[in-house]
Amino acid sequence: MRCYLKNILLLAAGLFILTRVYIHTREAESGSLEGSSLTWIWDKETWMEDLKGHYLHFNVSIKVLAGVFQQSKKYLTVGLSSVKREKGSYLQDTLQSIYSASSEEELDHMVVVVLLADFDVSWIQQTLEKITNEFHTRLSKGQLLVIHANEDNYPPLTGLKRNFNDASERVSFRSKQNVDYSYLLHFSSNLSQYYVMLEDDVSCSKNFLSSIREHIHSMSNSKWVTLEFSKLGYIGKLYQSRDLPILARFIYNFYQEMPCDFLLSHFHKLLMQDEVIRFRPSLFQHMGTYSSFKGTFNHLKDEDFVEEVADNPPADISTNIETYQTNTVDKAYSQGLEYFWGVSPIVPENYILVVFHEPVLISRVQIHTGLDGKDELANAEVELGKTLVKKESEVECSGFDKLGAFQQGQFNEPAVQKLVPATVACLRIRVTAAQTSWVVVRKIQVWIVKAAETL
Repeated sequence: MRCYLKNILLLAAGLFILTRVYIHTREAESGSLEGSSLTWIWDKETWMEDLKGHYLHFNVSIKVLAGVFQQSKKYLTVGLSSVKREKGSYLQDTLQSIYSASSEEELDHMVVVVLLADFDVSWIQQTLEKITNEFHTRLSKGQLLVIHANEDNYPPLTGLKRNFNDASERVSFRSKQNVDYSYLLHFSSNLSQYYVMLEDDVSCSKNFLSSIREHIHSMSNSKWVTLEFSKLGYIGKLYQSRDLPILARFIYNFYQEMPCDFLLSHFHKLLMQDEVIRFRPSLFQHMGTYSSFKGTFNHLKDEDFVEEVADNPPADISTNIETYQTNTVDKAYSQGLEYFWGVSPIVPENYILVVFHEPVLISRVQIHTGLDGKDELANAEVELGKTLVKKESEVECSGFDKLGAFQQGQFNEPAVQKLVPATVACLRIRVTAAQTSWVVVRKIQVWIVKAAETL
């Protein structure tokens, strides 16, 4: 009974703390810039006397090692922490992927924050020199900041609880990692409107910022705390920057209890987002092989990752090809792992029709068929239709222009506007010759020309 009451008391205190910090961060500025050092001093909350020993003071000085601090807020902060690895570094490749996957317009609305979180001074100096040499333009434009927190800012990292029966070295590693991310989150809290968390061994989907922006817009009528753009760990987890100070404090207070991804899953539930909100396809992929923990191997991959995400505007998809079980044709348009699987025989009267909800100006079309070298759509043409005719039970499309023919079961037309410069109402895949094998359509991808938008 005594243990039960103690647990209730601790839970109540935890909720009280989160509420106090949340209110505090709405009322105060996150920090101030003083030369090359940024310092935050949290007010000392009036803890219940018997709980003071359970929580840590959150006073930390974070130094800006490189980059120009911008006074105006950006749209998105991309945050990542990096430490020395025994078997090579992926940090340069990760930064290169972030910048090469983004347009200059997107980069104007983005800042990347890299926390060099190792305590090896020589490694920090060498890494900083590499970053400065390769990304000096990004640093000078305020699109990249490199920061560091000294070791004496960290809470105890040894002699910690061995929850989950982890080895003491593993506990120290993941506990320090929690503190790293806590400092990174708090530093980033006033830099932009949104924040996405990455690791230092990640590759990015092309134009990921624009994709994130569209998904955020789609959630405009819903309350959310965390949006996920990768299924792996804490890669691709997006937050509203106004929530970063409380998230930073939450991770800091419970730094020794569990790994960061476990804490993050609790955080959105505490703020009343019960369900995971994850978008597909994933925008970020884990590319590292050697882990940052003792050089161990890490082969994790996100099967939902797509290097270049299509726009695929809202549409209704139909076909007169017989469908196998639940492998419906709409799955070919969803860009997820699932696909359309059609039963033979496939005949020239067969088609797949994509009817857009609104007329669109298409820039590119790409279609992938077949699976493991089998069930390709051997003979078909892709057409774009201009006119819709609505009947009682269906919608017909007419005024077709031929876009091109399939080649070895695949189709890719990167310059649609040159062939069909006007808006279209539908896209049709029309079979031109019979085949006895079944057909798998894995992806129907459509890119459109968008009106100029301000990020």
